[in-house]
Amino acid sequence: MIQTAAMICLGIGILFNTLGVIGILRFPDVYTRLHAETKMTTFGTIFLALGVIIYAGWMLSGTNDSQYLTLAIHTAIAVIALAFTNATGSHAIARAAHRSGQLPDPSVVDRLAEVKSRD
Repeated sequence: MIQTAAMICLGIGILFNTLGVIGILRFPDVYTRLHAETKMTTFGTIFLALGVIIYAGWMLSGTNDSQYLTLAIHTAIAVIALAFTNATGSHAIARAAHRSGQLPDPSVVDRLAEVKSRD
């Protein structure tokens, strides 16, 4: 049962990463590519890490080897760091792209340009 849960999490993570790579290759502008990359990093990596944590917990319950506890703790720390830095990094990349003149698709409402035009 636990192995199945770990495999499901790994499968979901691989699926999100695959879809994110396809999005990066196929989407037309920097903002939609950034959206695909952010989803890929967030959901893909978190599900992969969750699968690793579940597997390490299962292995830890069968043995008294501390390497599985270390693996689970390090993976959890990496997921927490990823959760905090991914959104901030994506925002910084989008802001830098906007400031460098990369315009979004015309169908998108550009609130930052509206604020700049009022000032």
